[in-house]
Amino acid sequence: MKLSKFKYKLPSDLIALHPTPNRDECRLMVLDKKTGKIEHKIFRDIIDYFEEKDVFVFNDTKVFPARLYGNKEKTGAEIEVFLLRELNKDLRIWDVLVDPARKIRIGNKLYFGEDDSLVAEVIDNTTSRGRTLRFLFDGDYDEFKKILYDLGETPLPKFINRKVESEDAQNYQTIFAKNEGAVAAPTAGLHFSRELMKRMEIRGINFAFLTLHVGLGNFREVDVEDLTKHKMDSEQIIVTPETVKIVNEAKDEKRKVCAVGTTVVRTLESCVTTKGRLTEFEGWTNKFIFPPYDFSVPDAFVSNFHLPYSTLLMMVAAFGGYENVMKAYDVAVKEKYKFGTYGDAMLII
Repeated sequence: MKLSKFKYKLPSDLIALHPTPNRDECRLMVLDKKTGKIEHKIFRDIIDYFEEKDVFVFNDTKVFPARLYGNKEKTGAEIEVFLLRELNKDLRIWDVLVDPARKIRIGNKLYFGEDDSLVAEVIDNTTSRGRTLRFLFDGDYDEFKKILYDLGETPLPKFINRKVESEDAQNYQTIFAKNEGAVAAPTAGLHFSRELMKRMEIRGINFAFLTLHVGLGNFREVDVEDLTKHKMDSEQIIVTPETVKIVNEAKDEKRKVCAVGTTVVRTLESCVTTKGRLTEFEGWTNKFIFPPYDFSVPDAFVSNFHLPYSTLLMMVAAFGGYENVMKAYDVAVKEKYKFGTYGDAMLII
């Protein structure tokens, strides 16, 4: 499978800049992967495709305000710092991306906040863009974290080409977000409202939760034509015994298991035995799913409409069938569905 097969023409005005006012009122395209049949619905209609004891699996990761703007010592040059992960809590050491990277060297100090309330020192160059920062802060950890997060901004992806607004802090977070650690939202989960989940609960649909802390690898461009040579960034995952029990019982009873988002699919398929049983796990995954691929756990899949050439589109095509999905994307463009993080959704059954 080649990268060039995932090209399609996406008009820029179809990239959603804002979500729908109500989470469950975006458009929903339903694709039957066996027949290729397409239906056009509203997201809250998703409940009509599932029955009592079917299972929805959600990613309960929580996004933190990962984007900071600071200034370099002496020159005052503005530097964007994107917090990736905390490496050492006691020493205040973080793995970050910096932009522009060429201006930052080991030993440079960066100042954040109007009154330079936070200072960091570059202690390592890890990649061409990546750096390791040590924040120079003498107060206690909770005080440090509060200042860091107060200065941070909701990390909307760059293709949402506008300034971050106060509403984004809530909009760019699922209603069930619990375990902090993501720098990007699991976007398929954004469409689930409290009202919709209550209706699902009343119908007898079961919920299971796992955690994948979404990293920036989701947005990293694939730069090889041969997809077997692409390496995914590793992301931290947690699958609990409770989730294992709910999912395996549903599989045993021949109930539908619906994965909400690419992050859930990646996690489920990273933690499965050769006999198709989900197993508990806490660690890291760099699993890259592209066509052809035989799925072991999910029977249905909810996803947003993804950008050309993205690894997310490749996973959707693996699940729904390459021809089916690329045809559905052509229909989505013609019908003016909204694409990207705040866009519309697709259910593949």
